[in-house]
Amino acid sequence: MHDTPPSVPDFTQWPSFPFEGDLRVKQLDDPVPVEPPRKGEGLRECTACNAPDDAYIWVGERWRVRAMDRPTGLPMVLILESRTHLDLGDLPNLLAAELGVMTVRLERAIRSLDGVARVHVNRWGDGSAHLHMWFLARPYGRLQLRGTFLSLWDSILPPISEAQWRENLALVAAWLAEFGGRPLAEPPRIQWQAPSSLLAQSAAAHAAAEAEAVSVIEAAEEIPEPAPDPASGPDGDDGSNDDGQGGAVTDLPTTDAIVPSTDRVPSTDKVPSTDKDALRSPTAMDAADSPTDNDTPGTAAQAGGAEQATRQDGNAEGVDGGRESAAPGDEGTASAAPTATPV
Repeated sequence: MHDTPPSVPDFTQWPSFPFEGDLRVKQLDDPVPVEPPRKGEGLRECTACNAPDDAYIWVGERWRVRAMDRPTGLPMVLILESRTHLDLGDLPNLLAAELGVMTVRLERAIRSLDGVARVHVNRWGDGSAHLHMWFLARPYGRLQLRGTFLSLWDSILPPISEAQWRENLALVAAWLAEFGGRPLAEPPRIQWQAPSSLLAQSAAAHAAAEAEAVSVIEAAEEIPEPAPDPASGPDGDDGSNDDGQGGAVTDLPTTDAIVPSTDRVPSTDKVPSTDKDALRSPTAMDAADSPTDNDTPGTAAQAGGAEQATRQDGNAEGVDGGRESAAPGDEGTASAAPTATPV
């Protein structure tokens, strides 16, 4: 018979505790005689060793830095990994010394971002045998997020915008590249859509990010392997994969999360026409193209001919001369003009 669960600890009353209401402490399971192997132990493959460089935001000779595969609730969440398949306690003196340098360097790079007050550095290592250090940025002014529950708040807060997330990644990568290595993260490209399109696209991207937000506690590297269930048999017929996670968590960030998309160039059919005729209203075009009685060259010439005929006391030849002096193409207008009457 199980013991009575212990009372809720005092930290549930801390301002930084992210939950409220009635809580119960779980019953503590019995310890297992043998812990299951982590990724990179025994016959299990190491996801960090198999990851290519383009899955990271910065790579060096002995270290690599990667991000989650989509925006997070915190301004920045990064992982520092060693290239060599070693755990923390297995590092030789050279790598152990460099780990301290890289930790300070990466902390400064993240703290240089706008809106970051502190950087929490964590190492758990229950999911993977490959050394990986977590760097979590706490937003400035968010005092409720101080302390040990920052990783929990990361999965509760709405994710930041993708543009801001990519810009932060590029800034951190550029900072690290000042001391060596190669930056692989690029800032987001400028989007030249109309403001209405930008608003619609931003709203759609924000909704998609909220629906697919990822967090520290959901990372595959930090999910301990469950103890073998004797009832499921030696092959584990419980519907999960070899990792015991049911395929719900991806191990690696995709390169699409690091390299900005290049398909944001607007199509030419959205560019406004520069044809001057297209900018003129139909009324203005009709008024400019249609002749009037006051500006027709033939009419003016006829008026001059009529005046000459009047001065010549009704000489009809003056009228004909006026008609012949009309501009070519205006014969219809000239013939329609009334003839001068001799006085």
